Amino acid sequence: MYPPGTGALSAVLPGGPTHPPRQSATAAPALIAVAHGSRDPRSAATMHAVVEQIAAARPHVDVRLAFLDLSTPSLEQVADAAAAGHTHAIVTPLLLGSAFHARVDLPGLLATAANRNPRLRLTQADVLGPDPCLVGVLRERVLTTLAAHTTLDATPERGTPASGSAADRLGIAVAAVGSSSPAANARTAEVARQLAALTGWDTEICFATTEPTVLEALDRLRSRGADQLLVAPWFLAPGLLTDRLVAAAPDLLHADVLGPHRALTDIVWARYDAALTARLTLSA
Repeated sequence: MYPPGTGALSAVLPGGPTHPPRQSATAAPALIAVAHGSRDPRSAATMHAVVEQIAAARPHVDVRLAFLDLSTPSLEQVADAAAAGHTHAIVTPLLLGSAFHARVDLPGLLATAANRNPRLRLTQADVLGPDPCLVGVLRERVLTTLAAHTTLDATPERGTPASGSAADRLGIAVAAVGSSSPAANARTAEVARQLAALTGWDTEICFATTEPTVLEALDRLRSRGADQLLVAPWFLAPGLLTDRLVAAAPDLLHADVLGPHRALTDIVWARYDAALTARLTLSA
């Protein structure tokens, strides 16, 4: 167990340490990792595990978890608590897309938090997005599911099915949340294209909240000759929407969500470093 102020403990407690000393001029800014939030307790539990791993990678940084909605602690609560011990925090969205939450909701919440805590500077980092390293995690989840549930040979080097094998007929429906923004959905479709380029698998993008649906994606894959189908959720954590995908295609294999992974940890710290560097450059 880490002592208060090292980051790992505060990542899993609402608001973090109660009365830490104010941040010195040379101390690293805090990292506030902001997840979406869900009514499903599995989602919050997974995000706690994700942030524990993030905190463990840099124990000298104070790492805290906040949620945009539906789960606690809220971003407002965490910012209030962080202001007691810091003058600067990097707010890193644990979001896979750059849609309404990242472009509108989060900046609005940060503006409110900044007004409440004028001595705490809040810098918003970039979202996770369709990062190639996360696409690599998606590939791992698919391969693990195939190994556990089928006899398909989909494990040659780089995950590319061997020519002429049964795995040539593997079709992957990459299932994301979906957005009311067609541009955001088009950016998310890049995940399916990257997975196909990485593995040689036939892929289709689909969404849990908009079209194309998972059933439409599966029909497209079948029409191209895929006879072994799998749903690969482009989600960080399980919840009501991943349950909806399973309910829509209950007879198919569904890979695990991305969840905690070293690649995810590395990406979050890369977003933190980039935001900090940009801030220092602007201040110079």
